[in-house]
Amino acid sequence: MLKCGSIMASNFHGFFFIFIFIIFSYLTLFVEAAALVPAMFVFGDSLVDVGNNNYLNFSSPKANFYPNGIDFPTGKPTGRFCNGKNPADFLAEKVGLASAPSYLSIIENSSRHTHNINRGINFAFGGATIIPQSNQIIIWE
Repeated sequence: MLKCGSIMASNFHGFFFIFIFIIFSYLTLFVEAAALVPAMFVFGDSLVDVGNNNYLNFSSPKANFYPNGIDFPTGKPTGRFCNGKNPADFLAEKVGLASAPSYLSIIENSSRHTHNINRGINFAFGGATIIPQSNQIIIWE
């Protein structure tokens, strides 16, 4: 006759091993992905913007002021709409890449040729939208 406690213990061990297998598979996926991902090209809005808006004179959404960037490794505002790294930065870290620089920073510094575009670029802009009516709520200066 089986006791209730032994059934629960065996179920726990089964779930534990499944959990460990899933975590191991997840980590293995990132290690394999790191070997396969040569670059990261980012498109989006303020969630993944790394400072493109800093190079636009006509753009009112900007993030180049305190407290943005206080938790970033440099401790200074970078144009990210957060206090540290954004999701694109974390994903780049997971696959073993450097954070993709903003497209407009590359264009502005093109005479220096400091970045190889085959390593990735960030095209995200804070305030980007596909719905024309949403631009009506932004006050353009």
